[in-house]
Amino acid sequence: MSTARRTAFLATLVIGAAVAVLAVWPQLIGAQRMLGIAQLIPFRGLLALAFAVLAVAAGIFAVLRRRWSVAAALAIVLAAASLGNGAVLLSRGFGASATEGDLVVASWNTYGGAASPQSIARLVRVTGAEVVVLPETNEVAAASVVSLLAGDGIGMTAATRQADPGDDPVPTSLLIAESMGPYALDETAGSTPGVPSGVYRPVNGDGPTIVAAHPLPPLPLIMRDWTDGMDWVAMRCSGAQVILAGDLNSTLDHLAGLGDGEATVGGCRDAAAEAGAAALGTWPVRLPTGFAAPIDHVLVGSAWDVRSFEVRTDFDDAGSDHRPIVATLSHR
Repeated sequence: MSTARRTAFLATLVIGAAVAVLAVWPQLIGAQRMLGIAQLIPFRGLLALAFAVLAVAAGIFAVLRRRWSVAAALAIVLAAASLGNGAVLLSRGFGASATEGDLVVASWNTYGGAASPQSIARLVRVTGAEVVVLPETNEVAAASVVSLLAGDGIGMTAATRQADPGDDPVPTSLLIAESMGPYALDETAGSTPGVPSGVYRPVNGDGPTIVAAHPLPPLPLIMRDWTDGMDWVAMRCSGAQVILAGDLNSTLDHLAGLGDGEATVGGCRDAAAEAGAAALGTWPVRLPTGFAAPIDHVLVGSAWDVRSFEVRTDFDDAGSDHRPIVATLSHR
């Protein structure tokens, strides 16, 4: 190899390695919430596949054209980026069987009510969920679910957080088992910018604080509102008894740096990560779980142990673009 080709090979290798690191672990330089990276990193499975295809193409080109200086270096760094993203997914895990616990928490973004009350009621029946966070579900649908469940002898109460004036008119509803006692919205806790989230506390002071969360997505024109939403989630995740659930429009990568100590966000741990199921994607349902974005979460305070976490694929035909998630918790 000539000196010029060797120089080109090394330069491509160094620059490509830097790009590969950015594509695998943007947290290293705090780039996980930057425009462009924030939109790509949720789809690690697709990124791993794309990098693998490009690596093979670059390798074939290098062999056929003998362009070792650039093509071979590209093949190396692309393969490294593919393997790196695959390794992250494997480390986060693809889940295990559900187990029993003290409390079952579910969340499902119903896509503006595209998933029917009958489908939501079926989710509660088959999972035994006692807390159900329902972004993009209005009070009429929530009341219908309560009525359907009452016919089966399942008592639940419903609450709906409406959007603030000028925000996206998409409400967030919450169902809580009657056995947990009455809950009330804490008006002083505020909401995420643009779409409604709410903090609900037990009226008698006995029980977990429930946070129904739905921050805005990381669209180019509202990136600041998106990050402010994550900051709100982090502030609400304080206290041992807190349970926060919803469509956070963020993956573990986006949330990196928002936790206190070893916590994921604020003082909370991510249930999917605790259960070894954080690689399972929830949106959109048209992609397999290995390629979809894991943006729906259940976060828990230190008073709770995570027994299991599921992404339910048996509701993919229910009308929503999100899959429901179900976490089983035990009280410490």
